[in-house]
Amino acid sequence: MLLIQNGRVLDPYTGLDEKRDILIGDDGVIQSVAPSIAPAAGGTVFDAAGLTVAPGFVDGHVHFRDPGQTEKEDLHTGAAAAAAGGYATVICMANTLPTCDTAAQVRRVREETRNEPVEVLQAGAVTMGLKGQTLTDFDALAAAGAPCLTDDGINLTSAALCREAMARAARTGLLLSFHEEEPSLVPSPGVNFGSEAAKAFGVPGAMAAAETAMVARDIALALDTGARVLFQHISAAQSVALIRAGKALGAKIYAEATPHHLSLTEDDVPAHGTLARMNPPLRKEADRQALLLGLADGAIDMIATDHAPHTAAEKAREFASAPSGITGLETAFSVCNTYLVRAGHLSEMQLIEKMSKAPAEIYGLTGRAIAPGNFARLALLDFSCETVYRTYRSKAQNTPYTGMQLHGAPRGVICGARVESN
Repeated sequence: MLLIQNGRVLDPYTGLDEKRDILIGDDGVIQSVAPSIAPAAGGTVFDAAGLTVAPGFVDGHVHFRDPGQTEKEDLHTGAAAAAAGGYATVICMANTLPTCDTAAQVRRVREETRNEPVEVLQAGAVTMGLKGQTLTDFDALAAAGAPCLTDDGINLTSAALCREAMARAARTGLLLSFHEEEPSLVPSPGVNFGSEAAKAFGVPGAMAAAETAMVARDIALALDTGARVLFQHISAAQSVALIRAGKALGAKIYAEATPHHLSLTEDDVPAHGTLARMNPPLRKEADRQALLLGLADGAIDMIATDHAPHTAAEKAREFASAPSGITGLETAFSVCNTYLVRAGHLSEMQLIEKMSKAPAEIYGLTGRAIAPGNFARLALLDFSCETVYRTYRSKAQNTPYTGMQLHGAPRGVICGARVESN
């Protein structure tokens, strides 16, 4: 038995925001949530005084580089980073080496991570080898446990193939998750087109229209087919407006935003160099403000990190040849608390909703409320401390937030009757 005492329970499923004790059985199932629970003989007590206990975060967009690039990250170091960040569940993208386009590869990830404190799910690919030519076996991937299908990192450029994928997915309600960048409008990736940063690094950059053009197309296709479609890491103001309009028209569409697009802009790129190189790139302050508004009014449904580890040597290359992406699992809560909650854009409850409840519901993950009968998947959070990140559980440290003064920190996770504290 595990008894969590003296914590503030913040649960967007029930609306509870009160000091409560939580009793968890040896099977990991919550037995009781009450103002005061007496310790059981032989049980373990965890004192959560000063901490907030919330449903564990769900990240629908991570890269653990396993198999094929485990010098950057692997399933186990990725899970450790997720636990340190307060995550209960993460979903790995399919752009591994080889591509995760078979049921066996989906099952492998679940099997190899069954003893981790974090639930690690594996997305399947939309097309074989991410080549955008032949659709994968959607039914087999879903039956193996893939929570979504995605060719993340590669735009599904053929409208006809994209519509075929949507029509097939719509028959079963399978979620499709799309990276939206029209390749012909990305002269060079990683930085906003025509920005001072692009000029400083001697590259053209990626146009915001690359994203918005594909979002517009795929809203039209989603309306036509009835498919459930998620737009990944939205970065541009026009994309937010299109998604808001598409939802009003009845499209079954969802959108995610990253902590970095919510907190940084193209003006931050020169100071951070390749540590701020990402696809889609950081854009203008007006775009960031539109993302904040979209997150608050529901046009953007959830926060996802796009955790993208790379080696130090890769990020040390000149800007034009360095890989895009930053790590984010360990810093996400602190960044979002600093730039969203303390800045007045979201309440603490709304932040938890965007990081836990909304993604769980979109991906069909049930039983996440802090309530008797549910398996305990909980985050331990401190909203008030000051935090400076210098070391990480991830193998990689390619983040612009190292050394930055932030507010709030995750203190670990509880998975069943197991406590993983930082």
